[in-house]
Amino acid sequence: MHGKSNTLTGAMANEVFDAVRTVLAVREYQDKPIPKDVLQLIAEAGRLTASGSNKQPWHFVFVTDRQKLQELGRLVRTGPYTAQAAAAIVVGAERDNPLAVSDVSRAIQSMILAAWAEGVGSNWTGFTGHDDVRDLVGLPDSFNVIAVLPLGYPKRKLGKGLKNRKPANEVYSAEKFGNPL
Repeated sequence: MHGKSNTLTGAMANEVFDAVRTVLAVREYQDKPIPKDVLQLIAEAGRLTASGSNKQPWHFVFVTDRQKLQELGRLVRTGPYTAQAAAAIVVGAERDNPLAVSDVSRAIQSMILAAWAEGVGSNWTGFTGHDDVRDLVGLPDSFNVIAVLPLGYPKRKLGKGLKNRKPANEVYSAEKFGNPL
């Protein structure tokens, strides 16, 4: 075995856990393009995510056109900073699939973590009701836009791993509620 011991668990280093531990929402981006191979890796992370009955009820539209990014920044009230991002992912979920929101949420997290591991920051903006965004990127009416994920290299150094979270004993238990794990 190779790697460094994880101080939280005593286990060996785990790149996936490290990405989960350190990822933060990024809302300010450098004026630097994201290489196509990195965008494709992020896309593959979404595509390869598991889904209920393997229905894969999603479609991801990657936007790098500066005018479209600015329009997305105007259309998504919770993500005006998308206008300054290097790219964005418009995430569509099939309207007629009752598991779509759950499945697509899993894919979004996969893409955010894959991006973070490549040094690319993101944040979930928007949540349903974005027919204007769907129309902008040409998604069929059979999809709801569940999120717009701006992507870019963080403008400033972030405090990797410094998160304000509830203590462990308030969020997980062993065998029965309240028993420490």
